[in-house]
Amino acid sequence: MSSSQSLQPHNFKDLLDSVEAFLFDCDGVIWKGDELIDGASQTLDMLRSKGKKLVFVTNNSWKSRTQYAEKFKSLGISVSPDEIFSSSFAAAMYLKVNNFPSQNKVYVIGGDGILDELQLAGFTAFGGPGDADKTIDWKQSGFFEHDKSVGAVVVGIDPKINYYKLQYGTLCIRENPGCLFIATNRDAVGHMTASQEWPGAGCMVAAMCGSTQKEPVVVGKPSTFMMDFLLEKFNLSCSKMCMVGDRLDTDILFGQNAGCKTLLVLSGCTTQSDLQDPSNNIQPDYYATKVSDMLDLSRA
Repeated sequence: MSSSQSLQPHNFKDLLDSVEAFLFDCDGVIWKGDELIDGASQTLDMLRSKGKKLVFVTNNSWKSRTQYAEKFKSLGISVSPDEIFSSSFAAAMYLKVNNFPSQNKVYVIGGDGILDELQLAGFTAFGGPGDADKTIDWKQSGFFEHDKSVGAVVVGIDPKINYYKLQYGTLCIRENPGCLFIATNRDAVGHMTASQEWPGAGCMVAAMCGSTQKEPVVVGKPSTFMMDFLLEKFNLSCSKMCMVGDRLDTDILFGQNAGCKTLLVLSGCTTQSDLQDPSNNIQPDYYATKVSDMLDLSRA
């Protein structure tokens, strides 16, 4: 039986009074694909007007923080890159805090978001969209060359994944001594468009696990790696934060792992029957139909 509370006027007031910052997932919470979810923008305005800090924590590594800020702007929402924590940024920060040697390169299976964040952090990265059209020919020499100076392979969402990229990443991880295998996240699916879910980064990561027989370091949710940066940057305690998301196994677990309050919205990947299924053992503190329920309750 679900131990989560439906968001109501009385408990929303308690939540609002006890929290200084709201952490939001984006896909399925603020937008679906390139379409804003009804009332999301006005809800963010309401929370800001009440003095709440807003932070956007997304597992989607396709864009950099700057590109996400541009997406918010295109949807009529003003968000600065400093308020955005993407898994592409987390991958770059993981290498930075672990003193990844600057002479080593990073091979990317993923989008420009990862490449941009790695380059901003001072690393030499290649692959990604640049390898989208490369093919393999088994009939030629049969030997595939790879760069021996690659010290990390970062895998994220990649709609242009191909056999060339899989072979390149596999060789680096299996043959380059100490080469790191980093996953931005392991989401099974995501709302890449407004109308349906599509295979997520977990699909690309699973392919690399299969060929390398290794497990990656995961830097996105539910890993609390990004939370360490949040706490340092905003000087807040976890108990004063509320994580708002649409996925139990990433967003809600991320919040719980860090000791935040948690609010599940049913506008994305999770239905109420998923939440109340006896086999589900991840229970948020609260659940609501969508983020704008907060706006409605603030007027109640």
